[in-house]
Order: sequence, then structure tokens, then C-alpha cells
Amino acid sequence: MNNNRPAVSVIVPTYNRAHLLGRAIESVLNQTYKDFELIVVDDGSTDDTEKVVGNFKDERIRYISLEKNMGAGVARNRGIEASRGKYIAFQDSDDEWLAEKLEKQIKILETVSPEVGVVYTDMWRVFQDGKQEYWHSPTILKGRVVNETSLDYQVLGLGIQATMIKKRCFEKIGAFDERFPRFIDLEFFVRLAKHFHSCHIREPLVKFHYQTDGISSNNRAYSMGRMLLLEKYYDDVRNNRKFVANQYLLISKHSYSYGNVAEGRRYLLKAIAVCPFFGRSMSFSFKVLFGEYLHRKLLRCLKKH
Repeated sequence: MNNNRPAVSVIVPTYNRAHLLGRAIESVLNQTYKDFELIVVDDGSTDDTEKVVGNFKDERIRYISLEKNMGAGVARNRGIEASRGKYIAFQDSDDEWLAEKLEKQIKILETVSPEVGVVYTDMWRVFQDGKQEYWHSPTILKGRVVNETSLDYQVLGLGIQATMIKKRCFEKIGAFDERFPRFIDLEFFVRLAKHFHSCHIREPLVKFHYQTDGISSNNRAYSMGRMLLLEKYYDDVRNNRKFVANQYLLISKHSYSYGNVAEGRRYLLKAIAVCPFFGRSMSFSFKVLFGEYLHRKLLRCLKKH
């Protein structure tokens, strides 16, 4: 390995995950592919994060400490700025990699067309009761924003920890948008898919551990992230009325879920206005107006007829 220029820079942003961080670091150090640097970006932790990192005596590890908590987007961007590798991989501080992840990804990136900017894998989703579920990452096509079946973004469900990305991709399209409280990865992948092809390894090489206290369980952040996504990519999707209506509806549902009734009602009306007979909006409207019990009763009646 060239100590100055490793092939891969692995970036691990972390915030108050000292009790889980060691497992994530070990899964990186145990990779069969060894030519990498591991950059741990401590996003203003107040626990024993620095001590956990210091317990690993490996010259490939670099530790960067931010003075205060700035968010995952900022932490990842600081890692990218400090990186020296030709390829960038991200690991979340509460997840694990299987041992051959980097080896299998770099073999592909070093042999495929220059138009391919990212290679990604499937994942195991690991729940707190120990159960595992195979997660099939989406198939991503260059230039496409919308998945017409789900009426959502085609890159939804792609985990950042399952990817390896050529560093030149960041040089072309920029790094993570630090405004986003959620969907930081998704927004980046939308931009990435506009400019580069992707390669999908249909094998689970990551263990994603579901945490109930993570950003993925924050409904307020969900709504804000959806709003920013739609604002940023509105010109790309404005003619797809069902897609826009579905985005408004998703914002509405999550706004209601954290108690912001006014916002929930406003986005429900926007969904109806842009696509009046969109079935998902009509169903949710009935649920809001008449409650869960009557909503279920109506669905049973419709199924009978």
C-alpha cells in the first residue's frame, strides 16, 4: 500500500455511538482488501468516541473531531475533503460490512466502463430482536429520477454504506447537500444517477442494524427532507402529476404523525389539487375525515364489490 495514496478512503461519520462504533471499525479492518485508509469523523460526540477509536492501533485509521454536532452531511463532507483515495466508501457507525465487500467492489470499478461511477450491493437488515431480512437494493438507471411503480425516487432504498464511489464523481457533481435533515444520501444519489451509470452487486455485503433512535425514525426530519427534495428537483418531476401528488401526500402523512395538523392538511390539499382523483390521496382524506375505523370498514366494503 502507498501510505500517501491508498486506493480507497473509507469514511465513518459518528455521533454518540461509542457503544456501537467498535463493531463498525472492526468490520472495516477485517476486509480482505487492505489498501485503504479509515477516516472516522467525530461529529461533536459527548461520549467515549475518541477513546474507542484510540483503542485501535492501526496506522490506516485517521481521526477527525468536529467542535460541535453539525449533522451527517457535514461530517461526510469533511471526510471527503480529507480523503486521499481514488475511491470513496462510507460506513455508518452502527453497521457492519461483510469481509469481501471492498474486494468485490474494487474489482468491478477497476474493470468497468469509465461511465460507471458507483458500485453498490444488497444488504441484510438486522432488527433489534436479532431477526435478519434480505434487502434488495433498487436497480438504478442513469438519467432517471422517478420510479413509476412506487411513484417515488428511483434511488430510494439505496444505502450509502453499500456503495463505493469514484472520487471524481464528487469533483463533478459536488458533495452532500448539508441543508438536508434527512434523505441526505437519497438527494446525492439523485444527482449521481443524472451523470453516471451504476453497477449493482446482487449480494448482501452489508449488515444494516435498524436503530429506533436514529434519524430514520424522525418524522419531522422526514417531512422537511421531502419538502427540500421536491423543491430541488421540481423541474425534473413537475409534469408527473401522480408523482408530485404522492410526494405531497407523504409529507402530509408524516406531518400529521408528529402533530402538525395544519401542515398535514395543507399538503393533503396540495396533493388533491395537483391530481384530484389520485387514489392514495382520496383514501387518506377519508381516513383523516372519518377516522381509522370507518376507513378500514370502507376498504372492506370496496374489496367485496
